[in-house]
Amino acid sequence: MTQSLEDYLEVIGNLEEENHNPRVKDIAERLGLSKPSVHTALHELENRGMITHEHYGAIILTAKGKEAYEEIKYKHDSLKLYLTKVLGVSDETADKDACAMEHIISEETFEKIIKSLENYNLEK
Repeated sequence: MTQSLEDYLEVIGNLEEENHNPRVKDIAERLGLSKPSVHTALHELENRGMITHEHYGAIILTAKGKEAYEEIKYKHDSLKLYLTKVLGVSDETADKDACAMEHIISEETFEKIIKSLENYNLEK
C-alpha cells in the first residue's frame, strides 16, 4: 500500500476513534486536500476492501482496513513515544517525524526501537 493510502487510513481511523463518522470533507480538511482527491483515494481503498463508503455517507473501515489502521497506528505511536521519551523531541515535532518515519522505516530498525522502548525506563 502506498504512503498516501496509509495516510488516508490513518485519518479515517483517527476520526472514527474521535467518535466522528468520517466524511470526505473531514478527511480533506485533515489532509489539506481537495474533495475530488479524497474521492479518488477512497475509491482505491474501497477497491482494496479497506473501507465501505456510501455516496454522501460515512466512511467505515472494514475488518481488513481496521487491521491495517491498527498496524499503522501502533507504528506511529511507538515511533512518537521513542522520539519524545528516549530522544526528548517535542510532541509536535515527534508527531510529524513519526508520521514520515512510519512509512519508510525497515522492520529491522522498527523492531530495535520497540526493543529499546521495552528496555528503557519511561519514568525518566
